[in-house]
Amino acid sequence: MSSMIKTTLLLGALTGLIMLIGGMMGGRGGLEIAFVFAIGMNFFSYWFSDKMVLRAYGAQPLDAASAPDLYGIVNELAHSANIPMPKLYLIDSDTPNAFATGRNPKHAAVAVTRGIMRICTREELKGVIGHELSHVINRDILISSMAATLAGVIMMVASMARWGALLGGFGGRDENDRGGGGLITLLATAILAPIAATMIQLAISRTREYQADASGAHLTHNPLLLANALRKLESANERMPMQDATPATAHMFIVNPLSAEGMSRLFSTHPPIEERIRRLEQMAHSG
Repeated sequence: MSSMIKTTLLLGALTGLIMLIGGMMGGRGGLEIAFVFAIGMNFFSYWFSDKMVLRAYGAQPLDAASAPDLYGIVNELAHSANIPMPKLYLIDSDTPNAFATGRNPKHAAVAVTRGIMRICTREELKGVIGHELSHVINRDILISSMAATLAGVIMMVASMARWGALLGGFGGRDENDRGGGGLITLLATAILAPIAATMIQLAISRTREYQADASGAHLTHNPLLLANALRKLESANERMPMQDATPATAHMFIVNPLSAEGMSRLFSTHPPIEERIRRLEQMAHSG
């Protein structure tokens, strides 16, 4: 199954969860309310998420004079990919990491930390930038924003459903559905739906990371550039997680900027680094 088909199915599953909870809360009226929330939040996320995340990390603009090597890499790869040169930003953090944002290739930005500029060679940076530009080309920023928005709507609607079940049901439901069995079903759904939404959102994020690795390897014509960079980034981020990183934006970075030990690895927004490296090495060996 292709990654785009898998992503579409997972987004459909998130939408289905919204419909399920909305319908249980109040039939057609509850469903319509849920979709209004989803559409409104998606619109806001689509237009403003890039500016918000860059501001949140204090990213400062970079140009050819301030970062000639990085600018040259990005310009070369953007030209090869036939997309406009994205804006460049620097995050003042010693933790090596990077992310791309923006709603489409014409409004894209790539942000790197001071740490990644220090520890990665030019070739390794090329692998990282190839990965990030692939996110832009594949519209992954929009997809991940949609997934996060839909999951957030499910959290809110599920919270409303829990309160509704505890208070005895919703006025829009049929009298026969207000019995104990109906309320227990509603409460169970309201508890389990956010867990399911989180797991689906994580699956979407991991799927898009694998695809960006593969697309970036094709763009740079050398999968090992990114594989070598990932080894360095994983080790450095385990020793020194990014202090300002938040769970809401962790999925945007090339490697998880948060500490992921023990059970928390199961809920990571990123696939295992060792598996990503294995796939890239397999690409290199297969030519």
